[in-house]
Amino acid sequence: MQSVVALQLFNVILTGLSRKRKNRVLENITIEAYAAEGKSIARLEDGKVLFVANAIPGDVVNVFVTKNKKSFAEGKIMELLQPSESRVAPFCEHFGVCGGCKWQMLPYEQQLKYKQQQVEDQLKRIGHIELPTIQPILGSPKQQFYRNKLEFTFCTHRYRTHEELAAAGDEIIPQEPALGFHAPGLFDKVVPINQCYLQDEPTNTLLKVLNEYTTEHNLPYYDHRQHTGWLRNIIIRVARTGEVLVNLVMQHERKGERIALLEHILENVPGITSLHYTINSKMNDSLYDQDVKLYKGKGYIEETLEDFKYIISPKSFFQTNTFQAEELYRVTREFAGLTGNEVLYDLYCGTGSIGIFCSKKAGRIIGIEVVEDAIVDAKKNAEKNGLNNCHFYAGDVIDICTDEFFEKHGRPDVIITDPPRAGMHAKLVEQLLKMRAPKIVYVSCNPATQARDLQLLNEGYKVTKLQPVDMFPHTHHIENVALLELR
Repeated sequence: MQSVVALQLFNVILTGLSRKRKNRVLENITIEAYAAEGKSIARLEDGKVLFVANAIPGDVVNVFVTKNKKSFAEGKIMELLQPSESRVAPFCEHFGVCGGCKWQMLPYEQQLKYKQQQVEDQLKRIGHIELPTIQPILGSPKQQFYRNKLEFTFCTHRYRTHEELAAAGDEIIPQEPALGFHAPGLFDKVVPINQCYLQDEPTNTLLKVLNEYTTEHNLPYYDHRQHTGWLRNIIIRVARTGEVLVNLVMQHERKGERIALLEHILENVPGITSLHYTINSKMNDSLYDQDVKLYKGKGYIEETLEDFKYIISPKSFFQTNTFQAEELYRVTREFAGLTGNEVLYDLYCGTGSIGIFCSKKAGRIIGIEVVEDAIVDAKKNAEKNGLNNCHFYAGDVIDICTDEFFEKHGRPDVIITDPPRAGMHAKLVEQLLKMRAPKIVYVSCNPATQARDLQLLNEGYKVTKLQPVDMFPHTHHIENVALLELR
């Protein structure tokens, strides 16, 4: 029934049978420029701006309008009439369906150009503060197989493309399971992945082995609507040291089948050095509050940045592009301007990666992080590198950074802050203004929220350096490092 309904909706959109459709299709639209968040723009005859997903400047397209407001409209490509001269052939068979690597049709040099523009536009449009010249973006040395972590989902419902639905006609398409990535915007459908270009082996081998074994043994995948089934996720970490960590997530315990599957993985997928499993019976996929159990191996893998060694356990946060993380941290260290005596506060320190990276040029490192498991790993990492000037504390910065704390550990000469995409909480910004460290180095994975925070910090600080760094080729995501100096 769902397939029939979906097909009917598809036909309404594409066949032009309804009057409403005529008002929602714009023909022969020339894409003029890049906007942000992976969208491009065109200007309509009435002056309205049209944002189009998956288009690039120079494309001539027919657009189906999905949102129509007074001053702007949004849409998606119905038909590519004339491709831009900049377009190249995507290298992945799943391009345009799985939702990842959305910029494969753009040469990498063009991607960097648009990301540089995105940083500049968002900092100026949102920040409204005086800014220095933005330094040229640092591109990633690897554009394929650059991720050290991926998560794939087992799902009872394979995503069906519009073409598949159209070809089926009125026939009801049988339900099929799939192992892959969630379809864009759909929590209960998964695009099956045959080969992924984001992560080195043994990832694709593991996917093939899992597909074959689970099909042969009829092992049930998870139903995200009914919250039934067994297999939920497979998380894979591949370090450039050659070590591999795998965590298989199941909805409930089925001991015999679990052991058989884990043993099959070890026998048929070479190179796994740490194999784990997790029983997650919650409605969501978050594992931070779950007990990850070690099945075989030492329980973690080791990664390197320069000559520093880092322990990565199943719950650890670590920059997903190891090669470019080195470049990002070098920029951060350079902006900090360390001379060997400074007290450096590393906020949102995670497993201590940035603080440890800066440790040789600082007098004392104080790392603060709300996730206690991450602080445990941070302390292990400091010990592993023989560092006695690194100290890590679990808790909220606002609660920890009191006058008593400063009296004991010293006030910060430099603060490094690396918040999540949502940026810093307003109370933390207030706290930074009160702390009055001579320098703040703000590492951001979202220039829009960074621009908002820079505007708030402008009361006490001036932005003196800006350096974009591309961590995620073929996506619109971009990191940006800002140096702020006390006025």
